[in-house]
Parts: sequence; C-alpha cells; structure tokens
Amino acid sequence: MTRYRKQDPEITRRRFINAAMGTTATVGIVSLVGVLGTANPVFRLTRDKMPPVEGDVLVHASASKEGEVIKVSELSEQLIRAWPMGKDKEGNNLIRKGDPNNVLALYRFPKGQIVAPTNLDATVDGEIVAYSDICTHAGCSVSDDDQQEGQMKCPCHSGQYDPKRGCVVVGGPPPRPLAQLPIKQDGDKLVVAGFFLENPYPFTESEWEARKEAVKAQLA
Repeated sequence: MTRYRKQDPEITRRRFINAAMGTTATVGIVSLVGVLGTANPVFRLTRDKMPPVEGDVLVHASASKEGEVIKVSELSEQLIRAWPMGKDKEGNNLIRKGDPNNVLALYRFPKGQIVAPTNLDATVDGEIVAYSDICTHAGCSVSDDDQQEGQMKCPCHSGQYDPKRGCVVVGGPPPRPLAQLPIKQDGDKLVVAGFFLENPYPFTESEWEARKEAVKAQLA
C-alpha cells in the first residue's frame, strides 16, 4: 500500500506567507523603479543654461553665422535671432544655448518709431531693441523665416506681437507680451545690460525671481 506523508500545516502556512511577502516586495521594487524612471531629472543650472546676464555679448543664432558677434551695422527692421555669449568658469567664451529658451530677437527701427510701453531706457538710442524670441503661448520660436520686416508672428498658433510697442500682443492666443531684454552698445557690438525686465517663457513671476537669485548666487 502506498503511504502518504502528512504535511505539517504550520510549514505550509509559513511557506505561503514567505512566498506572498516575496511577491509583494518584488512588485514594490518594480513599482518604485517605474516611478523613478518616469520622474523628471533634477534641473542643474549650469552656465550654458543661464538666462542672459549683464555683460553677455550678443552673437548670431542662425545656423550660417552661429557664434559670430552681431554688429550694430547689421541690424535693421528685419528680425535677427541672437544668443547671449558669456564666460565659463575658466573665462572662456560660452554661448548660453543649453536652454533653447535663451534665443533672442533683435530689431533696429528709425528713431521715434519705438514707443511705450517699450522701456526706452533699455534700448540703444531708442532705435535698437531686444526681446525674448519665445512665444508666451506655447514656447515656439517667433522668428519664422518668412517674417516680414517689423513683424513678429509666431508660426505655431499665429500669435502676433508689435516689436515697436514693447512686443504687446496684437493677435492670437499669447497671454502676455514678449519679455524685453535691456541692452547697450559697446563699439559695434551689443552687450546685455541686465536680466529680462519681465518674466520670459516659461517662468511665472515668482519662478523668474527665484531663477535670477540662483544665477546671482552662482556668479558671486
């Protein structure tokens, strides 16, 4: 006759509990890895990602001339895209294009055409003005290749701005004007004279104040 060994119920319960705990731990680890894998990486404010700061020189952002210093003599009512160029920790030139939102738009209009609410003290002789080139609606670059002289029309959702009047919104969905950047002339080049006067895309007012303080702390 075949003999069956009776299984100890306590051992059976222990095995079940251990197996269940092992399965739960595995699921927990997998879930944690999944959450960490989808989390946004921590932003590091490096010098190439800093917004334009006082003393930066404006250089061309277009592919054909990228990095070349923009000359005042080149400017006109036709929009020119620019990057701010500062220094790294060793004192070498560094274009601040680690953040694509740093791209700028430059214009030169005949004297008297740039009016309020443009901050005229932040222009060069009331003729040359610089703005953020990033649309405040969805973050697109406003300087479309087909742009007409003196026009600023975002190619993504047809937001329109008036660069002669502080880049106020004159059409489309943007919620606020483009931020003006104070500039000054140094010989035949343009130099940043301070932070954006208003919060540029994608910052809220409080976020922009915090970012300025973080930049000041790094440069101190």
